[in-house]
Amino acid sequence: MARVFLSGARVSAVAFLVGVSGIGCSDSGAPSSMGTTGGNSPSSTAGSATQAGAPGASGSGTGGGVATAGSAAGGNAMGGAGGTMDNAGGGPLPDPELGDIVPLFGPETVLEPAVTVETPDALKTYWSDRARDRHAREARFHAYEHYLHIYWEKRTAAVEIIDTVGKPGGGSVTFNVKSQWKLDNGQAELRFFFRGIGTVAEYSDNKSMTPVGAIDDFTYTRSTSTKPGGGALQVGDKIEFELSQFLDKNYKADQFTGRDNYYGTVMLYIVGKGLVPWAQTGAVCQNTDEEVCRDSEPIPEEAWLGGHTTMHEIVSGEPEDAFMQMAGNMAPINGQHFVRGRRAIHTNFDDGHHDEHAENPAWTEQTGKLGPLYINHSCNQCHSQNSRAVPPEVGQPLTKYVFKVGTETGEPDPMLGGVLQPSDATGEPGVSIASWTEANGLRSPKFAFTGNNAPAHFSPRISPQLVGMGLLEAIPELDILKLADEKDANGDGISGRPRLLVDPESKVTRLGRFGWKAGQASVRHQVAGAFRTDMGVLTSVFPTPDCGSAQASCGASTVEFPDADLAEATDYISLLAVRPQRNWAAPEVVKGKALFASTGCANCHAPTFKTSPYALHAELRSQTIHPYTDLLLHDMGTGLADTLPEGNATYQEWRTPPLWGIGFTKDTAGAEAYLHDGRARSLTEAILWHGGEGETAQKAFTALPEGDKNALLAFLKSL
Repeated sequence: MARVFLSGARVSAVAFLVGVSGIGCSDSGAPSSMGTTGGNSPSSTAGSATQAGAPGASGSGTGGGVATAGSAAGGNAMGGAGGTMDNAGGGPLPDPELGDIVPLFGPETVLEPAVTVETPDALKTYWSDRARDRHAREARFHAYEHYLHIYWEKRTAAVEIIDTVGKPGGGSVTFNVKSQWKLDNGQAELRFFFRGIGTVAEYSDNKSMTPVGAIDDFTYTRSTSTKPGGGALQVGDKIEFELSQFLDKNYKADQFTGRDNYYGTVMLYIVGKGLVPWAQTGAVCQNTDEEVCRDSEPIPEEAWLGGHTTMHEIVSGEPEDAFMQMAGNMAPINGQHFVRGRRAIHTNFDDGHHDEHAENPAWTEQTGKLGPLYINHSCNQCHSQNSRAVPPEVGQPLTKYVFKVGTETGEPDPMLGGVLQPSDATGEPGVSIASWTEANGLRSPKFAFTGNNAPAHFSPRISPQLVGMGLLEAIPELDILKLADEKDANGDGISGRPRLLVDPESKVTRLGRFGWKAGQASVRHQVAGAFRTDMGVLTSVFPTPDCGSAQASCGASTVEFPDADLAEATDYISLLAVRPQRNWAAPEVVKGKALFASTGCANCHAPTFKTSPYALHAELRSQTIHPYTDLLLHDMGTGLADTLPEGNATYQEWRTPPLWGIGFTKDTAGAEAYLHDGRARSLTEAILWHGGEGETAQKAFTALPEGDKNALLAFLKSL
């Protein structure tokens, strides 16, 4: 893949097309195979070990994947092939400080191109957008955060921002846009400088972009150099912008499908700095369209829970869709990966239908892959809108749980395998909550199994939320291990320890990160594992069904879900946006944050990490994040114990769950439910269940005055 700098305020169509040719579609706008350019497909090997943003590539700055002009890939980041995680075992080498653990990422990892490039002449930012239904502030419509039908076809755009303000001979900010389909020349609008006069979608500078090159190039440009009301742009000025993808339905009309008029994501660009997440904290708008309408202002960096992946605050009245968004710094090469990966998550693997919008066509290539052993038909049936699940009514099947089963030593059950999959005619028992036992204001479930083959040893696991997983994968192993204190050498009662795993592909030792007991080391493995156990869909990672040694009718070993599709599903999960902390400056929240630390909660729920400079995806690289987890196993006492050991995790040990997004639980899941089996109906109950290593923090919380308890809870709900 050729790589070129996009120098100057305007760029030739040829150079721009070379730069964006890896974003995922052919020139006709039709979807193309995604297994060989970008993403983390095992077959993708092009690139350089000194890609932009990594040490040795002259990378610097606060954003992920930042490069300077002298770096090996410090030029055009609009395209280029992505690399791989060490799925084949040929990547990062063991580090003496890590013992036998082999890191996921290291100097040998082939990186995707940077999303921010600093040169002597310009600051260049690369970003991908998706088509949206309405404008961000139009809360009365509730039609901004959701996804329209056939969102995975022709409806993402790659954007290059060339900022020469403050540079020698410069003074403008230019937006170069590459769409997936020809735009309507009269309506290819790019709005600058929000005002909100008369309507919440009114901008000071609203004009159409200028087409560049041939009609089939789908390339457009527009520049600005002056502020509203006059005066040259200065470093630090803000430009709120919105790109409209009004598709030309008359261009190759016989190939056109779906709607033609779309808006885009409202973004805030700070001249000389780049894209930042925003909140409605500026001047009040001059209109009566909406109850709340204010200008955008940057959110303080300490409230960017997901670093630059953090999305702006929700202003459209759709908190239920909080966890469905692209990373705020989505790279152009990953926009199409993301939306096509999302299609996989929402596909029924029995009949291929998409679970949103009747107009969405069935994905016929995925039909007939379900089971024969399975729990649900699609990923979204367990993780609705990427949220955590809540327990159903007593007596109802636990279709949003994974029930791990096995022997007293943790081996798979001979008749059931490692997970209950109560699908039709397989003979595996179904499970429900027979009753709740209440004691001292807390409840615990009693489970009931159908049939005559109830497991003796089991571990119930309710579906967790999915945001931030790519960032957790990008935390350096050594930074996690530094928090471990298995012998409790410091005497604080906290003795977190790592979960050690054998990589299912390379067979090297990895650090566990994902799942209630840290049972998977990477997002790819977590996704592939869920496909296998939850839907019975097999991949190259796990090509054999979950089957006990004495069990029949499990199905044949095979690869049903191609590597290219698995790579895109993995990219989707990895690149979901994290929402910012809310009410970060409220006195109660500020006080609660201090109490969170002083009561000992932060001893396990570690507030801050910096992700690896070698993370594959530029969006995730060198990000300061606030997940509130240490990813270690902790003994939580007998009250939360299950009856099934798992690897080196005992009955009473659980991985510290991340807390980012926990304040959206009721909005996204419809109710509150916490802990591994959903027993806690509130954050207070979840805290009170903490025993073992968490008991000191639980007692400290219990001893707080009521006002201080409320402050700590307000802090948690702000996350």
